[in-house]
Amino acid sequence: MRIAFLCKRRYMGKDVILDRYARLYEIPAQLARLGHEVRGYCLDYHDDASARQQWQHDDAAPGALAWESQPAGCFKLSLPAYPWQLLRRLRDFRPDVLIGASDIPHVALAAWLARRLGVPYAVDLYDNFEGFGQARIPGFVPALRWATRNAGLVLTTSEPLRQLVLHDYRARGTVVSMPSSVDLQVFHPADKAAARERLGLPPHARLIGTAGGLYRDKGVEPIYQAWPHLAAEHPDLHLVLAGPYRPELPPPQGERVHYLGHLSHAQVAELFSALDVGIISILDTPFGRYCFPQKAYEMLACGLCVAVTDIGEMSTLFAATPQIMFQSGDAQGLAVAVTNQLSAPAAPAVAIHDWSALIGEIEPMLAGLVQPADVLH
Repeated sequence: MRIAFLCKRRYMGKDVILDRYARLYEIPAQLARLGHEVRGYCLDYHDDASARQQWQHDDAAPGALAWESQPAGCFKLSLPAYPWQLLRRLRDFRPDVLIGASDIPHVALAAWLARRLGVPYAVDLYDNFEGFGQARIPGFVPALRWATRNAGLVLTTSEPLRQLVLHDYRARGTVVSMPSSVDLQVFHPADKAAARERLGLPPHARLIGTAGGLYRDKGVEPIYQAWPHLAAEHPDLHLVLAGPYRPELPPPQGERVHYLGHLSHAQVAELFSALDVGIISILDTPFGRYCFPQKAYEMLACGLCVAVTDIGEMSTLFAATPQIMFQSGDAQGLAVAVTNQLSAPAAPAVAIHDWSALIGEIEPMLAGLVQPADVLH
């Protein structure tokens, strides 16, 4: 098959193309490795350059993977021209199927382009996009729902989101829950002492913490509120944090708090190997109720015990260990869950499938959207 994959360029603070990062890279890359010709078309919301950039990734055999990135900066006065420009590019490529991913504009764009090209399309929802700021733009939510409802295949990052798409969106196509996996070559159990030494962390203390966007809307505030109680209860406990933050909510201060700044993907894996308990705090919002935090799989793949919010997919994933869960926004409950893990560590057995296995299961469904006579080789 010829497959066109549409997404934004920047995802979770990473460059999808250059960093080859996570879900938005792995879906097209794994499809190429299954023998398909895949082209990724990215709109870069943060780049003000004027030239279109192109890359060919040579490790996609037996298929092919090429990327194009168009900066949104050069469209500030004519952004509506982008769909028509992309339509011309796709008419040259002649895809058999389109996949729209990453946010509302790219999902809606995939539906618009598919109708004009006369080809089927699929949608990948890595989160509940109605929880994004874009959803406040008039017309965006109806466009998202219409495009998702009429897609031949919809991938969701969690079962709660799948149920939302089935019942509220009234999806007509196949809807499959496919949580994001992690790179198991990067995230795996490692020597704790060595990881602490590389990160400059105290070798003999007990360490708790997290990594990612340290923002109020990402649920970090209950961690900060729980820390004074945990610090008083456990004199040997230290808090470790990594990731960007905003000035209005800085990390706690003190000699037992270690802020590591922005870490690379590999360094995040080292951090999760260095900790004794990882914290996954999620707010009870439209985003939080339907997300599947990639951080959960990253921590589990490193063999890290976790304390996690009892919400959405996390409630199901950790149902066998209720003592490690806490209610959203409950700092006291978070402290209790952390203390439980410190006193009697519990690591639920969760199978983490790699990306090749996940996409291998999805590929026949995608191929099923295409009539055999219409596939161009």
